[in-house]
Amino acid sequence: MISANLSAIFYLISGILFILALRGLSSPETSRQGNFFGILGMIIAITVTFLTVGNFSTATIYVLLFLVVGGAIGAFIAFKIPMTAMPELVAGFHSLVGLAAVFVAISAFLNPQAFNLGLPGNIKFASLIEMSIGAAVGAITFSGSIIAFLKLRGIMSGSPIIFKGQHFLNLILGILIVILIYFLCTTQSDSFFWNMIVISFLIGVLLIIPIGGADMPVVISMLNSYSGWAAAGIGFTLENTALIITGALVGSSGAILSYIMCKGMNRSFFSVILGGFGGDSNADTGKKKDQKPVKSGNAEDAAFLLKNASSVIIVPGYGMAVAQAQHALREMVDSLKKNDIKVSYAVHPVAGRMPGHMNVLLAEANVPYDEVFELDEINNDFANTDVAFVIGANDVTNPVAKTDPQSPIYGMPVLDVEKCKSILFVKRSLSPGYAGVDNELFYRDNTMMLFADAKKMTEDIVKNI
Repeated sequence: MISANLSAIFYLISGILFILALRGLSSPETSRQGNFFGILGMIIAITVTFLTVGNFSTATIYVLLFLVVGGAIGAFIAFKIPMTAMPELVAGFHSLVGLAAVFVAISAFLNPQAFNLGLPGNIKFASLIEMSIGAAVGAITFSGSIIAFLKLRGIMSGSPIIFKGQHFLNLILGILIVILIYFLCTTQSDSFFWNMIVISFLIGVLLIIPIGGADMPVVISMLNSYSGWAAAGIGFTLENTALIITGALVGSSGAILSYIMCKGMNRSFFSVILGGFGGDSNADTGKKKDQKPVKSGNAEDAAFLLKNASSVIIVPGYGMAVAQAQHALREMVDSLKKNDIKVSYAVHPVAGRMPGHMNVLLAEANVPYDEVFELDEINNDFANTDVAFVIGANDVTNPVAKTDPQSPIYGMPVLDVEKCKSILFVKRSLSPGYAGVDNELFYRDNTMMLFADAKKMTEDIVKNI
């Protein structure tokens, strides 16, 4: 058994490693190092936690067994999952963190003496508050993450689900949870505890269903924050320093990321937390398809435009991820550079289905970090660029975000692709983006649509170049 002082020192070391991990993950250049620090910190925290138990019983062996089984399942999923499904994986993992917090709170409430919290019906007042908050936030995280998973997976519609009085209902349920926690702490009645958990599960669903597809990256970071706060709350219940530190770091960093993304998308941070924002999801998105033709081309046409350009901006999106076209794209860019053509990459903060989705894919293809620019850094360059090569990015290039107040993406800053002299838009069809909005860019006179699989089209362009 390890002493309390020594375990505190090791928990402090693991906490420092977690902070270094977050610092490393803030930049693509140091992300691998950040991952290493995070893994090392977690190994130390888990090891110290087991060593503080002291007497290894049959229950401890079961815990170790489940740890190995769960770790093996997690590793198998992580190795097998494609990058396109990474957002769903993250949402799924968030749901498990929330559910774990609920289970720990239930265990602590039903068997408080095992956690040194008192006896059934006579639990410490502070412990009741901690486990109640941990259980409530954990339940919200679980059900909200499940809805996010279903939307990202396409099992559930990505369009906002809105009904009259929705926000008022959320407010009433939120106040009801606070009242239930108060009566739970004063009476320690089982019925208040279970009702609080059930209503928290319901709020998780109601908070996420009104959020549209274009804003799902913000939802992912928000749920990440919720899972952290749930873990921190349960850390207080278990009196585990490492869990408190880790939960607080995840919760605060997720909240900061959500705030940054909301600012970048011109959204209200509090609207995200309260659930739902954007315009009218019922706006007609298909009118232009019947009214205005599009100009389509092939790989040979695209290669001709690219070869005769002096500057090109690549705009990657989810379509590139689906086709796994990042390596072919890198090969195309190398061919253009050999012809002394200036090439840059423009990445929107919410391109893809989660924060940093495009950056990870481009890094996988060994795209130099200094060639990748964010919206604010590159948006003014489109007007002076010969060709914009849009590969699967839809909502983040849609000019309607600037002009139509009824659009679900209205007010969201988008890449000014329409200002380029020529636009090459690689897409399988004219179908709308994840937000369900038809892209006005398809019908512009300076746009040439390249209808094909993104990877195949890019490879064909390389051959023609």
